[in-house]
Amino acid sequence: MKIPCLFMCMGIFLLAGCGVQPTVQTSQSTQSTTSDTDDNARGRARIHADLAVNYLEIRNLGVALEEAGIAQRIDPTYGPAYNVAGLIYIELKDDRMAEESFRQALRINASDSDANNNYGTFLCQRKRETEGIRYFLLAIRDPLYQNPDRSYVNAGVCARRIGNLADAENYFRSALKLQSNQIQALYQLADMAYARAQFAEARSLLARLIPVSAGSPEILWLMVRTERRLGDGNSEESLAHQLRTKFPESKEAGSLAAGRYE
Repeated sequence: MKIPCLFMCMGIFLLAGCGVQPTVQTSQSTQSTTSDTDDNARGRARIHADLAVNYLEIRNLGVALEEAGIAQRIDPTYGPAYNVAGLIYIELKDDRMAEESFRQALRINASDSDANNNYGTFLCQRKRETEGIRYFLLAIRDPLYQNPDRSYVNAGVCARRIGNLADAENYFRSALKLQSNQIQALYQLADMAYARAQFAEARSLLARLIPVSAGSPEILWLMVRTERRLGDGNSEESLAHQLRTKFPESKEAGSLAAGRYE
């Protein structure tokens, strides 16, 4: 089950367009053949944790927190209930309780990939990047994790924030090995190539985004600036027109109008 995006990344994916969506999932090891019956604590806890996610999606935070609390009381050993509570507390701007919730989820199951990814996101957002990267890499180690490419991207964003560009590039390329059209990884690598003045490489990476992305002001703006650097005026103007038309209120359109290309 997917919930609202929480990770603020650099540029386009501040914790991702939000392509990086923390999830609360129930692993196969926690499922039971009688999980849907009222007398099964784990099944009832899972139902309330699912409800917490649903209420979080529509930003009914009070009810979401209540449902997470019910799940915890029914089964105090059900880690996903604490994981979703951590996400709710982030939205409530209660960092102390958010961190404690993620830590409790990981005390219950240290290999929980979703909790590791979400806790890493929390740490990276709070300028604790080195710690955050460690939890992203722990998430990736879980062979049952369904979204390791996202954790690689998150690790890359964290590494890039602290100037560790070599590791950042390796993380983004690792994400592409798992998912060749990973939007965030392609964008971040293109943005890094542009920063190195490798404009042809940036163009090549951005071209791979066209079939898989509906577009965003950040992607279009990077395309505009890349074509400008390469001297292709026709492509530049075509992309600029798309940016002005599709995203007229965006800060990127504002920068275009003001001629602030860098």
